[in-house]
Amino acid sequence: MLEGLHSRGYLPHLKVAGGIYFVTFRLADSLPQEMVVRLRERQAALARLTSADDEPERQARHRRQAEEMDALLDRGLGQNWLKRPEVAEVVVSALKHFDQVRYRLYAWVVMPNHVHAVVEPLGAQMLSTILHTWKSFTAKRANRLLGVEGQSFWQRESYNHWVRGPDELAACIRYTEENPVKARLC
Repeated sequence: MLEGLHSRGYLPHLKVAGGIYFVTFRLADSLPQEMVVRLRERQAALARLTSADDEPERQARHRRQAEEMDALLDRGLGQNWLKRPEVAEVVVSALKHFDQVRYRLYAWVVMPNHVHAVVEPLGAQMLSTILHTWKSFTAKRANRLLGVEGQSFWQRESYNHWVRGPDELAACIRYTEENPVKARLC
């Protein structure tokens, strides 16, 4: 299994054997382009903080960036295809399909324009493969349901955070479960 810090585009991804991850993936149109550019610039600046002395600042910036991204997503920008029950059900079904086989799903929520999941890959499974499977399958099905062709459904990159212990796991599960309330959806 590949471990360490990797990038498949703009966002860094930390892979840890036996790791549990808090994952967010969003619809392609869920954020305005100018915000995406600004977030990428901030992420690049964050990646340049590499020394141990920079670690507290890196973590603080990372936390602020994640909070800003979550607040933007909770505003419900874009087409919000996941509000449609038949589209949301495709995503829910995909998330649950290999639970306890390829991964352990601790918590999940499908919001109008994004998805949160707390997931632990099992055995030799890699998080990137799990995410690719979820996104590829659901994009094809959702686009078919929506009668849309040649249009990106999901944003290419996903956000993932390695959960570093039981307290953080509980916080990620709580965040996931409470996100619809925080976004005033219920």
